[in-house]
Amino acid sequence: MPQSLEAKLQKNRKFTERLADDISRTAGSVIFFVLHVCFFVFWFLFMGKLDPFPFTFLTMLVSLEAIFLAIFVLMSQNRQANVDSLREEIHLQINEIAEREITKALSLLRDIHHHTVKDSKPDPELDHMLQSIDTGKIERNLEKELEPPPLVISDLLSRLEKSLGLKK
Repeated sequence: MPQSLEAKLQKNRKFTERLADDISRTAGSVIFFVLHVCFFVFWFLFMGKLDPFPFTFLTMLVSLEAIFLAIFVLMSQNRQANVDSLREEIHLQINEIAEREITKALSLLRDIHHHTVKDSKPDPELDHMLQSIDTGKIERNLEKELEPPPLVISDLLSRLEKSLGLKK
């Protein structure tokens, strides 16, 4: 049985990608949460007695931890986004192949129908289904629909430039 795409990509991850995935998975666990709760309880109970300002160093530690965790989580998410993008591209290619095969099968069925039923009437719906689909046109329409709206500030700046006579 062939190995799945996900298994192949998991196996071929770089060391940094494996590290980021492992850290992200660990940081998202209940054990990580419980260890943090225990650490903070210890810090509040014992460090307050030793240091009159125990929260300055704790704030720095927590901030550094948050920075590094965010970086590792983003690295892991970027890798997963690349995997998802590849998977979607494969789905698109398979769907395009399936569309061509279905169109060919419909064409063959139409030919058989015309051969066996002599007085068959034209079917405009079938004729429409037998036309090739222009995936480029669909893609262009989607890109146009998904185009982000202009930023409010850029619209404001354009109006200001026009009112000042800087732009025609």
